[in-house]
Amino acid sequence: QLQKDLEEVKELLTKATRKRVRDVLVAEKHKLELEIKNQPPPKPKEVAEEEKSSLGGYTVKINNYGWDQSDKFVKIYISLNGVQKLPAENVQVNFTERSFDLLVKNLNGKNYTMTFNNLLKPISVEGSSRKIKTDMILVMCKKKREEKWDCLTQVEKESKEKEKAAYDTADPSEGLMNILKKMYAEGDDEMKRTINKAWVESREKQYKGDIPMDI
Repeated sequence: QLQKDLEEVKELLTKATRKRVRDVLVAEKHKLELEIKNQPPPKPKEVAEEEKSSLGGYTVKINNYGWDQSDKFVKIYISLNGVQKLPAENVQVNFTERSFDLLVKNLNGKNYTMTFNNLLKPISVEGSSRKIKTDMILVMCKKKREEKWDCLTQVEKESKEKEKAAYDTADPSEGLMNILKKMYAEGDDEMKRTINKAWVESREKQYKGDIPMDI
């Protein structure tokens, strides 16, 4: 585009007769020549293709991880086969005070991402880092305060508190009922059959217990 502008300015210069117009065109010509000179050289096709392929394939969201903590760090372990073979710059982690994003580029033709928002407590961006191990990435979040974390995110904490409130009722049988309902809702067919059977047997026992013995 700049080259085309330059050619047009040169063409106008050949037709311009007034000094002021020529001066403006000459200044513009120098400016364009300088811009063209300072442009980065075009990348060879194979380099461009290689860069394109480094972000090629499709992106997979990582959901499986393990975590642990020490007094100073929260450690998140992410298993990825062959990750140690990648160039270090292909494994990027961006930290903020309450979140981090992981991006793994071009591992076996796929990109992998993981995002943690609303971390339970603030972390030190400067003190946090990542380590690449055999078939695993270790994300080290440096705690701002040396205290125990009950879970990783604020959302997890709220979810646990809601569950606890649901089961923490004054009537123990009601709390048990809530647990059974949850197990039934989340269980497979076998679990549902087992709960149904236990429920029927329980009702039968109650019924028999209510019948007077002298009838």
